[in-house]
Amino acid sequence: MVPTATSTTPGCGRFARLWRAPFSVAAWRSTAQIELGMVLALITGTITWILAIAALCLAITLVLAAPVLAALFGCTRTFTEFHRSRIESLSPGLRRWPVPTPAPTEGGWWSRLWAQVRSVAMWRNVGFHLASLIVLPVLGILVTAWWCAALLGITSSTFAWSLPSVVAGIPIHQPGTLVLLTVLGVALLLSAPFVAKLSARLDESFLRWAMSPSRTESLARRVEVLTESRSDAVAAADAERRRMERDLHDGAQQRLVSLAMNLGMTRTTLVDVPDHVRQAVESAHEEAKLALSELRDLVRGLHPAVLDDLGLDAALSGIAARSPIPVRLMVDLPTRPSQPVEAAAYFLVSEALTNAAKHSAATNVDVLVEPAETGDLRIIVSDNGRGGADPAGGSGLVGLSQRIGALDGSFAVHSPAGGPTVLTATLPFQS
Repeated sequence: MVPTATSTTPGCGRFARLWRAPFSVAAWRSTAQIELGMVLALITGTITWILAIAALCLAITLVLAAPVLAALFGCTRTFTEFHRSRIESLSPGLRRWPVPTPAPTEGGWWSRLWAQVRSVAMWRNVGFHLASLIVLPVLGILVTAWWCAALLGITSSTFAWSLPSVVAGIPIHQPGTLVLLTVLGVALLLSAPFVAKLSARLDESFLRWAMSPSRTESLARRVEVLTESRSDAVAAADAERRRMERDLHDGAQQRLVSLAMNLGMTRTTLVDVPDHVRQAVESAHEEAKLALSELRDLVRGLHPAVLDDLGLDAALSGIAARSPIPVRLMVDLPTRPSQPVEAAAYFLVSEALTNAAKHSAATNVDVLVEPAETGDLRIIVSDNGRGGADPAGGSGLVGLSQRIGALDGSFAVHSPAGGPTVLTATLPFQS
């Protein structure tokens, strides 16, 4: 068998990559990133130091220190974007940066400034620019000195004649010394790309640390994202229920109405037919009316159209009128809540009335819908039944509690044995 060259390929490939490294685009990009960072840090770091020292000196007079602090924070955000743009433009394929903490926009000028003063991430940015005046020039000088030393070592034999014969006790003109300097220059040249890339990674990590929000700010931002996604999910579920209600109302329900009418007219015109035919038509007519009634209840349970058209007062009046238990309803709302809140309030009252009719043996139910002292929407449903309602017993109260909680509301049940049962829910007007 003829031996192949595959066994020597890995070693040759590593040597070729090592030799090509000083001339690669990545090495020079890393070098340019560090050198540009050094120049930029000399400017931004100096300005940051001047503003920080001025704010510290004026700290005893809050009125004078406040504008300086505002300028310091504004420059810090701008300088951070400069450094991020520098690294992103010279490091293609860079990992996604952390989302910087946005500047506060709510409240007055003093409240926004105070929010930045209390922000850990903001002071971390300030610390980055203060330290960058030392760190980035040190890295830049190190990388520059490494490349220059490599170049001087490789070319030492070409200008050694112009140097003194002895430098620092080393005989420069001897062949052995020149060979040693050349080998050292080659070693520095081959290692220079790794020094430049390591410095660039340190630069990137340093800026990434400065831009990362604090744990408290990360949790607060996560809560905001989860709240928005939860609100979107609730709104999407309500929209899907409305679409299903509309499709059933305009499709299957209309067909059942037509079928029931046709069977009713057929039933009235049947005169000289056998009894079993008449009974079959009558049975089909009754089944069609029963199916239509159940479908109407299903459609109303998905999302009543009157809730969108006329609001919560009219929708609750409808279910109160259909309740087998007398219901005293009072709705006092200055404005209409948002659609998800209206839907949650409607289904809360609907489920409460259904449970009261099935389990409470109550003779009357009171429903109160009004604004709470906090400005939220408060719903109170009480009956004079036997009580003993337990949300942990697998009733619809668990689903109601979850639905109210999904809108940042509160839900409580007070139902001692012997009654009465009081359901209290609080919902934000807008969600």
